[in-house]
Amino acid sequence: MDEAQVLDEPRTLHPSATQHDLANAAGGLLASAALATALPGCGGGNNGQMTELEASRFLAQASTGSSRTQINHLMAVGYSAWIDEQFAMATTASRCDWLVSKGYDAAGTNNANKNGLTGFDACVWRKLIGSPDVLRQRVTLALSEILVVSVAGLSGGWRAFSGAHYLDILEANAFGNYRTLLEQVSTSPAMGEYLTYRGNVKYNAKTGALPDENYAREVMQLFTIGLIKLNQDGSPALVNGNPQETYGLADITGLARIFTGWDWDKSVGNGDTPDFQRRPMIQVAARHETGASNFLGSTVPAGLDGAASLSAALNIIFAHPNVAPFVSKQLIQRLITSNPSSAYVARIAAVFNNDGQGVKGNLQAVIKAILLDDEARNADNVGSDTFGKLREPVVRFLNWAAAFGATSPSDAWAIGDTSDPGTRLGQSPLRSPTVFNFFRPGYVPPGSGIAQANLVAPEFQLSNESSVAGYINFMQGVISNGIGDVKADYTILIALADNAGQLLDELHTVLVAGQMSASNLANIKTAIGSMPSGTPGSRANRVYAAVLMLMVAPEFLIQK
Repeated sequence: MDEAQVLDEPRTLHPSATQHDLANAAGGLLASAALATALPGCGGGNNGQMTELEASRFLAQASTGSSRTQINHLMAVGYSAWIDEQFAMATTASRCDWLVSKGYDAAGTNNANKNGLTGFDACVWRKLIGSPDVLRQRVTLALSEILVVSVAGLSGGWRAFSGAHYLDILEANAFGNYRTLLEQVSTSPAMGEYLTYRGNVKYNAKTGALPDENYAREVMQLFTIGLIKLNQDGSPALVNGNPQETYGLADITGLARIFTGWDWDKSVGNGDTPDFQRRPMIQVAARHETGASNFLGSTVPAGLDGAASLSAALNIIFAHPNVAPFVSKQLIQRLITSNPSSAYVARIAAVFNNDGQGVKGNLQAVIKAILLDDEARNADNVGSDTFGKLREPVVRFLNWAAAFGATSPSDAWAIGDTSDPGTRLGQSPLRSPTVFNFFRPGYVPPGSGIAQANLVAPEFQLSNESSVAGYINFMQGVISNGIGDVKADYTILIALADNAGQLLDELHTVLVAGQMSASNLANIKTAIGSMPSGTPGSRANRVYAAVLMLMVAPEFLIQK
C-alpha cells in the first residue's frame, strides 16, 4: 500500500507483530529517551518575546494540549499571567452534578447496584476535554495518578457517583493545600471503600482481630512519604551508605488505629440515592479506637474522637520531611520530565515547604514553580538525552482533542472506557489496575537504553506490542471519524490541505512544538504531497493522514 492511501484504505496493525516492527510503525514509541532534536527558533525567544513554538511547548506541559487559539493567547499575556488566569478561572459544573442532570441518580437505575457505572466515563471525558480550566484539569489528572482510586476496585452501589465525587475532590483541591486534600481524600467514600477501611473497627480483645491496615500503609507509602528517607532533593538519605526506611510494621499498626469507625453517611436517603457517595464519611463512635496511637516517632493521644484523631495523625504525617520532595518530584514527573535533576526537585520541595508566606503544601505555588522553573522552560533541554517524558496515552488523546477543538454536540461524551490496550488507548482515567497507578514513578524498561543510562521512564510501563498497535489503530479511527459524536474541527487545516508544506507547518507547531527532525518532517511532507488534492474528500484525507503521522512520530510521543 502506498503511504498516500493510509486514510483511504485503513491499515490495521496485527498485535502479534514483533515489538521491533511495531516500534517502527509507531515512529519509535519504544525508542530510547534520546528522541528529539534541538528546538529550532526557541532558544531565547524573539528579542525576549515568547515564540509560538515556546508557547506550544509550554501548553503541552501545563494543559490538556495546545491549540492555535491557546498559543496566540499565551503569547499575548505571557507564562505567569496565563497561569494566574487559570488559577482564577471558575470551575464548570461538577461531574456529580452532570450525572444528576442526566438522570443517573434515579432510584432503580443500574447505578444503584454494585456494577453501576453508567455515565461515569462520560462525566470524566466531559471535564477533561470540555472544560476551559485546562491547567486545573491537567493537575487533577496528575493527582489522580498519585492519590489513586480506581472505580474497578469499588464494590458498593452508585459507583459512578463515588468515582465522580472523588475526582471532584481532587479538582476542588488542585490549586489548594495538599494537607487539606489529604484530609478530604481520607474521609472520601471512594477511598474508604477502595482501600478497605470503610467499616473498619477497633481491636477486638476477644477474637484478636486487628484494624484493617491497608490505608495506613498506602497513605504513607504512596501518598506522602514513600518507603525510604529522602534528602530535600529527592535523593536517598543514606547512613553509612545505606538507605533508611521511613516506617515499619509497628508504624502501620499504630496508624491503622486512627482509621477505625469510619463509614458512609446514610443519615439521609439510606442509600436509595447516591447522596451518601457525595458526603464525607462519618464516625461510628463505638467502632473507633480511642486509645493512644503511636507511629513515626509521635503519638496521637488517647481520648480523641475520630475526627480529631484523624486530623492529629495527618498533621504528624504532613510534618515529615519526606512529604515535600516525595510529592514534588511526582508532580514534576507528571507534568514536565521523568528524570528531573536533584536541583529541580530541591527547588520545588523548598516551595512546597514554604510558599513564601510560611505556608507548607500550597499547590498553587508548587505548580507555578514547576512550570516556570528554568529546567522546564530552558529550550536547550529539548535536545537533552535525559529530559522529557513519554506522553501517557490519555494525554495523547487529550492533546488531539485540544488541538482541534473536539466537542460533543449532544453532551453525551460517549468515549467510554479506553482501557483495552489492543483496541483503544490502554489507559482510562480513574481505572488504574492497582493502587500503584498505571505505572510506577521509578519504572525502568528492562534491557533498554533507558536502563543503561540509569534513567526512569514511568509511562513506558504501559508500552507493549498490543498497546503500540492499539494506539495507532484507535487514533486512526478517532482522527478521521471521531468517537461517538465527539469530533474534531479541522476547518483551519482543510484550508491549508492542498499545500503539504503549509499544512505540516501548522501541525508541527500545534502538536509537536517544532521539535520534529528535519528528515522525519521531510518524509511526512513527501507522503502528504503525493496524495490526491483539490477536492473536499482529498483535502480531508490529507489532514487525517498528516495528523496521524505526527501523532505516531517519536517527537510527539516524547514530550520535551
